[in-house]
Amino acid sequence: MRDWEASYRSGDTPWDKGGAAPPLLEMLERHGPGLWDGGPVVVPGCGFGHDVRVLAENGIPACGVDIAKTAVESARVLPAVASETYECGDFLDAEWWGARSFAGMWEHTCLCAIDPALRPQYAESAGGLLVDGGVLAGVFYLNPDNSAEEGPPFGISVEELDVLFSPWFERVDGWVPESSYASRVGREWIGIYRKLAKPRVAGSMGCG
Repeated sequence: MRDWEASYRSGDTPWDKGGAAPPLLEMLERHGPGLWDGGPVVVPGCGFGHDVRVLAENGIPACGVDIAKTAVESARVLPAVASETYECGDFLDAEWWGARSFAGMWEHTCLCAIDPALRPQYAESAGGLLVDGGVLAGVFYLNPDNSAEEGPPFGISVEELDVLFSPWFERVDGWVPESSYASRVGREWIGIYRKLAKPRVAGSMGCG
């Protein structure tokens, strides 16, 4: 797997496009900032924080987290737009999120970057971090231009997403975005999932 810290240090970050994900802007136009009921919202794998700043611009308190220290330091150096924050940590590690809780989560290029074997852990982290009724929204990479063996990024189907999140969430909306980076047109899908009051899993971590 890729050494994310080394990639940021060397500037080898082809996933960074210098701005917020177009599907995030489209989703905010469609659902508005009220989707997250005032926040706060966590953004795992935030990189340089472009999406975090857009959320903050829309009045949504947002916390970006990334495993790469250089990415977090770079995000902090860029001009702040509101009260957005950044932390270096592993979103998949329960010790990082501890007693934290969030009203929502925005996913963009994190799920597709991790080893597919870690996806259940990703879903559990999302379920543990969000309060009951909290909203997980994201743009998911369905079919990147590479085979599964060549990832990341690793693709995922809508059906696989529904199954992955079903222990913790129910889907409330989903569509193929009209706005995407040129290389991702027709390859992305926006999904919105709401946290269940009673997760369909035994022995859950019980947050929220």
